Amino acid sequence: MRRIVLASAATVSGMVLLLSLKPHSTPDVALAVPAPSGSASAGVSTGTKTVTGDTVQTRWGPVQVRITVKSGKLTDVTAVTYPTDNPRDQEINSYALPRLRSEALQAQSANIDTVSGATYTSDGYRQSLQSALDSARG
Repeated sequence: MRRIVLASAATVSGMVLLLSLKPHSTPDVALAVPAPSGSASAGVSTGTKTVTGDTVQTRWGPVQVRITVKSGKLTDVTAVTYPTDNPRDQEINSYALPRLRSEALQAQSANIDTVSGATYTSDGYRQSLQSALDSARG
């Protein structure tokens, strides 16, 4: 009987501790990005602007994107720097970068989902993309 009471108390205590944990939330990318320092070059007659975002250091290496904006619309996103040090990095980025690019073009912003299995690259991509968009606007 004593064991049952102790086991029940331990179970209840464990459940209370688990339920009291706060879920992890990603900060808003626009607020987390430092002041933009990307380089920009603008086409004079076409209204096309190409901007390179900040290089964002991630756990597995730097991530940097370059965007093209034409008439105020995001028309291209290219990852210019991303982790490629080992075969696993190459495998992850071979499926993550096209998905991130597609989502960015569809969303027309840096408000894109994280690619499962490529969390660090996704976070760096979003931050660099946001800095490039900020530079293109300002």
